[in-house]
Amino acid sequence: MSFEVICFDCDSTLSKIEGIDELARRVGVGEAMSRLTDAAMNGELPLEAVYGQRLSTIKPDRQSIDWLGDLYIEEIVEGVKEVFTTLLAQDKEVHIVSGGLRQAILPLANYLGLSTDHVHAVDIYFNADGSYCDFDQNSPLARTGGKAEICKQLIKSQASLVMIGDGKTDMEAKQAGAFVIGFGGVVDRPVVRQLADYYLADNSLVSVLAHIL
Repeated sequence: MSFEVICFDCDSTLSKIEGIDELARRVGVGEAMSRLTDAAMNGELPLEAVYGQRLSTIKPDRQSIDWLGDLYIEEIVEGVKEVFTTLLAQDKEVHIVSGGLRQAILPLANYLGLSTDHVHAVDIYFNADGSYCDFDQNSPLARTGGKAEICKQLIKSQASLVMIGDGKTDMEAKQAGAFVIGFGGVVDRPVVRQLADYYLADNSLVSVLAHIL
């Protein structure tokens, strides 16, 4: 199949890390946060039940977000740069659709040649001294079903859209009429194997090209 609009999750899809878990480890609460993240990604808890709780516990400051931005690039999944170069060279409409923190994802997007307006994620707010203030509590991406809402906005008339990701939240894009490819190269989730229209277990993202072009 060939798709006009191609959307990627970020954490455990474009980069090998889960950003919120890395921020949690940095302040010594990693194990507890990892359990919450897994529960949300496996569909055991609604995303909104854990989103604010994780951030209010971690309280990531501006310096931490800059650090995470660098880490996303350092831990990039094999083949991602090649995939983005190929898709953008063919004038495909490419987006990152993530429940992660937008300011931390923007450096990765820039590295991949993606414009900032094609990054859909949750904004984080800081106080004047750079300390954590809040997050965009109105963002659809901080709640269950949010990725379907974004994909619905991105599907133009007659356009076909594919969503590629590792979590149950990515599978929700099917509600918007998207074709969904599960990526298990970083984390293999049985619920994603079950719900995806197609599932890839390769360590490299390059294999996705054969299914979207």
